[in-house]
Amino acid sequence: MPWSQAKGDSGNYAGATESLGAGDQADVIALNLAIRDRRTPLLAKVIAVGVVAYALSPIDLIPDFIPVLGYLDDLVILPLGIMIAVRLIPPPLMAEYRKQESGYSQLPSSRAGIVIVIMAWTAGASMLGLFALHYSS
Repeated sequence: MPWSQAKGDSGNYAGATESLGAGDQADVIALNLAIRDRRTPLLAKVIAVGVVAYALSPIDLIPDFIPVLGYLDDLVILPLGIMIAVRLIPPPLMAEYRKQESGYSQLPSSRAGIVIVIMAWTAGASMLGLFALHYSS
């Protein structure tokens, strides 16, 4: 489950990132810092925005109540996105962001993440509708 579902009203993500390891938690915070730094390469920023927005989104791309697939985003998609974004950032910069992240204890939920998930579901539903319309004739 994304952090904002687990963290409740406090906004404190320290104990709420149950589906990610401590290293991934720190990397998401570091990626949040990287997004705001002009020294971060553009491609890394684009991927980091998607990863951070989704990690902090209060809704999942694949709802957790769907057997097996529900936890796919938490166990595979999100860590893979983190890994890709971290590899695109030069190691000295990433080390600097990781050093800075230890001072942060709160991140807000992500409205951008909500929009991304809603757009993905809308696109999927539209494609399914077009497929059904095309083959129903």
